[in-house]
Amino acid sequence: MNLLAAHTADGDGPVRGGVPRAPRAWRHAHERQRRGRLGEGNLTGLGHLLVFMLRRDRLWLPIWLLSLSALTAYFANAIALVMDGGSLQAMTVLAKNPVMALITGPGYGLDEVTVPRFIVGMYGVFLMLGAALMSILTVSRHTRAEEETGRAELIRAGVTGRHTQLIAALILTVLMNVLLSCGMAAAFQFSRAEPAPLSSTMLFAISIGAVGCVFAAVTAVTAQLSAFARAASSMAGAVLGLSFVLRGIGDMSDVSGGGLAWLSWLSPLGWAQQTAAFTLDRWWPLLNSAGLFAVLIVVALLLQSRRDLGAGIVAERLGRANAGPLLATPLGLVLRLQSRNLAWWSVSMLVMGAVFGSFTGAMDESAADMPEEILQIMGGRSGIVDGYLGYMALYFAIIVAAYAVIAAGGLRAEETAFHTEPVLATAVSRSGWLASWAAVTLVGAVWLMAMAGLGEGLGAAVSMNDRSLLWPTVLGHLAQTPALWALLGFTYLLYGLAPRLMSLSWVVFAASAVLALFGQLLELDDAVLDLSLFTHVGQYPAQDLSAEAIVWFVVTAAVLVGVGMIAFRRRDLVTA
Repeated sequence: MNLLAAHTADGDGPVRGGVPRAPRAWRHAHERQRRGRLGEGNLTGLGHLLVFMLRRDRLWLPIWLLSLSALTAYFANAIALVMDGGSLQAMTVLAKNPVMALITGPGYGLDEVTVPRFIVGMYGVFLMLGAALMSILTVSRHTRAEEETGRAELIRAGVTGRHTQLIAALILTVLMNVLLSCGMAAAFQFSRAEPAPLSSTMLFAISIGAVGCVFAAVTAVTAQLSAFARAASSMAGAVLGLSFVLRGIGDMSDVSGGGLAWLSWLSPLGWAQQTAAFTLDRWWPLLNSAGLFAVLIVVALLLQSRRDLGAGIVAERLGRANAGPLLATPLGLVLRLQSRNLAWWSVSMLVMGAVFGSFTGAMDESAADMPEEILQIMGGRSGIVDGYLGYMALYFAIIVAAYAVIAAGGLRAEETAFHTEPVLATAVSRSGWLASWAAVTLVGAVWLMAMAGLGEGLGAAVSMNDRSLLWPTVLGHLAQTPALWALLGFTYLLYGLAPRLMSLSWVVFAASAVLALFGQLLELDDAVLDLSLFTHVGQYPAQDLSAEAIVWFVVTAAVLVGVGMIAFRRRDLVTA
């Protein structure tokens, strides 16, 4: 018999033959004291945890802030130095073209262009994307990634509330965006662009910070949906991509006189651009950002209250009792891990390609009114269709390159989550594990470029009523994949040598993308343009493909992956 179950009638007396029980009043007083010491609120320990997060990000925080502020300073000073009155006017005509509206935005104030207006209209969206990526990665790193590795459980075992970690991560990210806005405002205000007034500079910088805050809240929600950090970040990245596409289609339609301009108002990126700094100076679109931020925070807290620690709202689908023969191989396991994200990206690329391809007819009709600068880039008036399709192949290559770097980063996430150790405890070698991950990512990049090319080719064929455009468009997109492979090879090399340095791949990606998209417009030297990975293959069907560049990229990717495999065998593994 359990002696402790032998209570007296009122529960306050001693247990017969057992341990005496404290009176009920004493127990309640002790419970109240214990609760007062630990705290009944859901935000207990917020200050201590925020300081801890700041300490953990003592390296990444200044890197993000200084990099994006330096990029702002570069844009402002480079444009002011390179562009004189005539070239600025020529670039203004170019910026109001539907293709550039798709990439950069509506281009407010370009009728009476100044250097600050040109910078805000042409380059502001890329700074917004940088702030959004910073926020997505920061929130995911301090919330879902902590739960996935088990560190959140240790923190929750201490004196912390249920929502402390999420709120601390959001406060940290909002603080980073505030500091980023201040840094960008200072870099812009004291540049050669000489923007005026100061309130317009602050509006531009704050609108960028507002985008970052919105996507911090988006990630706070996606972190509650999935049990895995990579999936949470991918969902937030998908929302960012959808926002960019909606904004691009809306602005492109607006410039070309279509009826889809309202789509821009469905995007947080569109809200920031609708402030029209240095032109209209509208603050009220930022109320949309503030409202969405507040709503998403409430949703994230409610979702967190309704799930268990380490679990997601969306339950993981149970697999089969017995694994198939493919899943018993490292290649099959990697494919299983990446299949869901690859499927979503495939659908997105196909749809985006079809939408952008449908504008081919409009581009052909407006060729007569295009400035010579853009006609030179796209092959002249007679070759505008091929030029547009070739340029969009470059555009999609940059988008798929972002996917490739994210997918390659999953290899390190598996290791830091202690999932790699049990895999390598089997007959799987380190070289086989890295080679399997690299193979799935490399082939996935080819597949996504094929989906983008197929969608755009179909859209162009329907728009132009010319079926012969389909396969050249697909080929032009596939031809860009060797450049992506070289970037992936560099990423896997960093993983083998020093996984902490894998973020350098994003630096190479960003520099290559900026040079490819804007280097020729800025009339940069060929030596500078050649630093980009995306300027060597050629924009087929408008340009001939460079077989030499394709071979060099393929060989370089193979060598880099091989060296990364050797280095991975020689370094220590992150273990539990």
